[in-house]
Amino acid sequence: MGAADMVRLEDLHVSRTLSGRKHVLSILVENRPGVLARVSGLFSRRGFNIDTLAVGPTEDPAISRITLTLDGAVHPIDQVTKQLHKLINVLKIRDMEPDDSVAREMALFKVSAAVENRAEIVQFAEIFRAKIVDVSRRALIVEVTGSHDKIEAFESMLRPHGLLEMVRTGEVALARGGD
Repeated sequence: MGAADMVRLEDLHVSRTLSGRKHVLSILVENRPGVLARVSGLFSRRGFNIDTLAVGPTEDPAISRITLTLDGAVHPIDQVTKQLHKLINVLKIRDMEPDDSVAREMALFKVSAAVENRAEIVQFAEIFRAKIVDVSRRALIVEVTGSHDKIEAFESMLRPHGLLEMVRTGEVALARGGD
């Protein structure tokens, strides 16, 4: 693959399965047992499908951040966020606007990597600034971090080579600036 054949991320079009505006909610909660179950149960009871979910500690060990993505076109999101505010352990909710936040996702892909196609997979990893984190005789494990679209595009490049397994973290996001 020469320089003229380089694939640019912008040139890869990935179809979205979402039917409307994707909402990325950042929810600060008390770090207590059962809080995640109450939050996710609230969405489930109202017919929302959570597309991705990531939970982890914040700079304060008593507080966790739940980041979830969902399709806002299926149901209005205003009512469920009002009900989230009523949950005792919920401290703050923010619907992250794409232009005002930074969102990233991480994925691991195990791909069949015979000798004859290994160089091409390594090239894809370089193009996408991915890391090869494990090498065996028959497979490579590649780690890639970036936007949802970047992860989708990378997956579509690897699938023809024999995608054996994959795992994705779901998006995490922070507001830009001093907020």
